[in-house]
Amino acid sequence: MSTITPKEIHLAERMSRLGTETAFEVLVRARALEAQGKEIIHLEIGEPDFSTPANIVEAAARALRDGWTHYGPSAGLPQLREAVAEYTTQYLGVPVDPNEVVITPGGKPIMFFVILALAERGDEVLYPNPGFPIYESMINFVGAKAVPYGLREEQNFDADMEEIIDKITDRTRLIILNSPQNPTGGVIGREGLKALADKLAGREIPVLSDEIYHRLIYEGEHSSLAQFPGMKDRTIILNGFSKTYAMTGWRMGWGVMRADLARWVAQLMTNCNSCTASFSQIAGIEALRGDQSSVGVMREEFRRRRSVIVEGLNRIPGFSCRQPRGAFYVFPNIKETKWNSRILADTILNEAGVACLGGTAFGQWGEGYLRFSFANSVENIHRALERIGTWVRKNRI
Repeated sequence: MSTITPKEIHLAERMSRLGTETAFEVLVRARALEAQGKEIIHLEIGEPDFSTPANIVEAAARALRDGWTHYGPSAGLPQLREAVAEYTTQYLGVPVDPNEVVITPGGKPIMFFVILALAERGDEVLYPNPGFPIYESMINFVGAKAVPYGLREEQNFDADMEEIIDKITDRTRLIILNSPQNPTGGVIGREGLKALADKLAGREIPVLSDEIYHRLIYEGEHSSLAQFPGMKDRTIILNGFSKTYAMTGWRMGWGVMRADLARWVAQLMTNCNSCTASFSQIAGIEALRGDQSSVGVMREEFRRRRSVIVEGLNRIPGFSCRQPRGAFYVFPNIKETKWNSRILADTILNEAGVACLGGTAFGQWGEGYLRFSFANSVENIHRALERIGTWVRKNRI
C-alpha cells in the first residue's frame, strides 16, 4: 500500500516574523525530562506558585451555578468594567471611566490588539530590550519596525528616558513601557517618567504601559505615566489578574485607554475571541473588591524568596546578581563564566536539573544574563542554588 507524503503547507509571509515565549518551550522540555524520571526544579515560568484565593474560587463556582455561562459584551461585563475603573482610579489617583476599559482573555490580547490597531508597515514602535518577548514578536508580525531601547544593569535596569527620547522619529507610532519589568525586575522611577512626560508634551505618541506587576514592588510605590499632566489620554495601561491574584490559568486581563480606542479594541475582541468567559469575570469582581490580604501575604513571601535567591546566586563563581525592585525574577550577570547564556541555561537544565532561561529569550541585549523566577518555595530555591553551585564548581567555569 503506497503512502502519500503531504506537501508542506504554504504559510503567509507574516508567519515567518512571529516569535515565541521561550519560557513555555523550556517548560515543555523540562516536563519531558521529568517524564524520563529526572527531577527538575522549575525556575523558568513566570507564574505564582500560590493557589487562587478561596473567595475568588467560590465566586466563580457561584457564578457557574447562577448561570454565568453565556456570551457577554466583547468589551467585558459592565459590572467588571466598573470594578476595574474603580480599582485603577484608586491606585493611579486619576479618574477612569468604565467606557475606557476593555476586558480580555489574558493580558497579551491588549498588547496584540493595541499594536495591531496603531502600527503598520513602515511605522516604528519602541520597546524594552531585554524585555517581554511578545512585544517584539507582535511588532514584527504586523510589519512595523521594532526599535529597541536598552535596560542596563549599571542603571539598575531602569529605563533610560534620554535614549527613548533620542529614538523617537516622525515614524514613531507607539512606545512600550514595562514597570516592574520582566525579565530584570527593574522599576521605572517617577523622575524618569516625569522626564518622558515632559518630552512627550505636544506629541501625539501613545504609550502602552504594561503594569501587570504593579502590586509586586518591594521598595517604594508604583508610578505610572498616566499620572502625569496630559498623559492619561495618551497612555494605554495593560493590567490583569494573573500575577496579583495567582490567576494565570483563568486567562483574564484588561486594558485602560481612551474611549475611542477602547471601542476599536473591543471590535478586535469581537473578531478574535467574541468575549471573555462570563463566570471568570464575575470572579474578577470579587478579586478586585473582595479581601486583599492574600496579595500582601504573597508579596511578603516573594520578598523573602528574593533575598534567598540573590544571596545564593552571588555566592556562585562567575555569577553576579542585583536585587530586583519588583516582579518575581532575578537577572544575574554570567559574563565571567564566558558561556553563551542560552547554552548555559540548556546545560543547567540537562545536567543540574534546574530550569531557567537564557537572557536572549528576552532579546539580543539579554546576552550575558540568565533569568530565574523565584515563584517557587524557599526550599526548592535553596536546592536549585546548591545544584547550580555544585555543577559550576565541578566544571570550573
